[in-house]
Amino acid sequence: MLDDLDRRILRYMQADPTQSVPDLADRLSLTTSRLTRRVEKLKEAGVLRGQRAVIDWQALGYAVEVSLRVTLDKTQSRAFDEFIEAARDIPEVTEIQTFLGRVDVRLSVIAKDMGHYQEVYRSRILTLPHIADIESLMHVARIKSDESLPI
Repeated sequence: MLDDLDRRILRYMQADPTQSVPDLADRLSLTTSRLTRRVEKLKEAGVLRGQRAVIDWQALGYAVEVSLRVTLDKTQSRAFDEFIEAARDIPEVTEIQTFLGRVDVRLSVIAKDMGHYQEVYRSRILTLPHIADIESLMHVARIKSDESLPI
């Protein structure tokens, strides 16, 4: 699906997503129009989903990160859908993942401090529908967080 040029384009874009198209074209020894066509093809194929700002939530005063492993009451046919729909509405929930196995859902939750986390946990998390069990894991350190792919 991807040829060597596509892979080079993606590697350079991952390494420095802020570089301009003309600068990237120069680095790749391409014309700007050829690079633009290649990037558009990668977007159309769904390989490139867009660009986004990555915000350091700690720089905004969020000091607590907790992973919640949730087991749902699966006797309810809409348990997953209703739980996920409600969890999406909590601003402090930064990520929702679903699993097969004992744990059904993992939520990543951020808070400014432990008091804020307790308020979010008690007033928003515990009121989510269909929770059968919940386990909290306090993050201590992020050892690796890299969205770059080995292309």
